[in-house]
Amino acid sequence: MPRASPRYHRTVTTLAQRKRQLVATELTEAALQLLALRGFDAVTVDEIATTAGVSKRTFFRYFASKEDVVVQFLAGMGADMRAGLAARPAGERPSEALLHTVSVPLTVCGDHAERALPVVRLILRTPALLARFLEHQARWREELTEELAVRLGRDPGTDLRPRLAAGVALAAFDAVLHRWSEGEGTEDPGALIEEAFAVLAPALDATAG
Repeated sequence: MPRASPRYHRTVTTLAQRKRQLVATELTEAALQLLALRGFDAVTVDEIATTAGVSKRTFFRYFASKEDVVVQFLAGMGADMRAGLAARPAGERPSEALLHTVSVPLTVCGDHAERALPVVRLILRTPALLARFLEHQARWREELTEELAVRLGRDPGTDLRPRLAAGVALAAFDAVLHRWSEGEGTEDPGALIEEAFAVLAPALDATAG
């Protein structure tokens, strides 16, 4: 019996991965919208699964809980930030590189405010989710610190500047999210982060000195 080619296996694997990603995306979308609309405690896993068109058993193959859906969403945001910072030109000022890094998710939120704003409010106003959000921010700070240390040629174990710069950038990110979530959604979070960095830029660029 002829053996299947490696190319066949790669194709099958790719299709399976795409299917898993599609189901995960459907579940995430359904969960975030239901939770944002009705509140974290009012939505059941059964309702999320039904809305996504899958079984409850399928839901638990992808997520351990309702909370885990939101946590995974936040983890993806942090990975995008680090990748964004790593992709910035090596000679770019720290303030410019960090502004681009944290403005990407904020710009996406602003471009899809009708969907993103309820989710941001859900996270910031639900104690359990806010706690996980802060946990993720701590991880983002460590990841950005490591990336900044490489860019600046500094050892984060002995030099405070990379960690301070990462912390300042994320504090601005957090302040903008809170400001945006407390309003009517008419403000542009991308413009707000630029306003914040206009104030912070001198201090951030001093870290390169």
